[in-house]
Amino acid sequence: MGEPESVTNGVTAGSGAAADNAADDADDADDADSLFVLTAALLTPARFPTVLGDDYPESCAALGIGPRTDGYGLVFGQDGTGARWTVVIDDVSLVAVAIASWDCGMEYDLSPDERSVIRVLPGWPLAVATSAPGLPAPHDPAPEEDSPPPLTPPDGTAWGPAQRRLGADLVALQWAEWRARMGGDGEGAENEAGPEGPSGAEGAGTGDGSPGPYRTVRQVLEELAGYVEKPPPVGRVRSAFGGGEAHVLRADGPGWSLVARTDDMAFVLLDDAPHEVLPVTRGPRLPALLTALDALAVRPG
Repeated sequence: MGEPESVTNGVTAGSGAAADNAADDADDADDADSLFVLTAALLTPARFPTVLGDDYPESCAALGIGPRTDGYGLVFGQDGTGARWTVVIDDVSLVAVAIASWDCGMEYDLSPDERSVIRVLPGWPLAVATSAPGLPAPHDPAPEEDSPPPLTPPDGTAWGPAQRRLGADLVALQWAEWRARMGGDGEGAENEAGPEGPSGAEGAGTGDGSPGPYRTVRQVLEELAGYVEKPPPVGRVRSAFGGGEAHVLRADGPGWSLVARTDDMAFVLLDDAPHEVLPVTRGPRLPALLTALDALAVRPG
């Protein structure tokens, strides 16, 4: 069994009508090489699956493709045997319209032209919660000579760069909830995480002689200031509308992720502090740093 030869139908994740369409198409399929689309994602400088990397070029490299100015669309589906496949296409607008339609609860038949296909990869890099009715359960295709290893979602029981970035994405999505935990002014590290930590102890150590996480947070803020002086790879700092005149910032770097609102505070996640969300309160220097980062950030077109 080789890679799918055609993309035959659009299926929205969680859509009953689309699932029915998938079942009909699965019944009508003449061969196992058709791809039944389950969902899709954008891979652009301003919007990409952060499980793949800290920035846009790194995310493209994870899929074995070069960074393209206009970006790509990622289509996730199953072939007639139930095997998981990821199809990279250059028709970004098609995928964007499909995602927007699905987000509004509308049906959309995502059927890319075969001429738009850039690469077909085994597996899925993201967890896909649905499957095509009438097909075997999703599974990785049998390995073939010279084929890359199947893409797999990050292990939810582990902690590393992918999990850290996903955690930061979740904080951004649930900002109001995380912010409410902090109270009016927040109770985290003051003055951008230095020199006093939450307890007011110099250095915010762990008590066993090792540096506490807020020393690393201070280093993160220094690296972010360095981004202002020397812009990082595209997509390393991203900005999205946050309501009113505020923007939500997402930034990543080696071992860390930041979430912030330009009119408020920030949160930092670290590889070295599993599952911890470290608050950075709005001191005298943070506003200027966030404004400068927002100015250099990429944002959805």
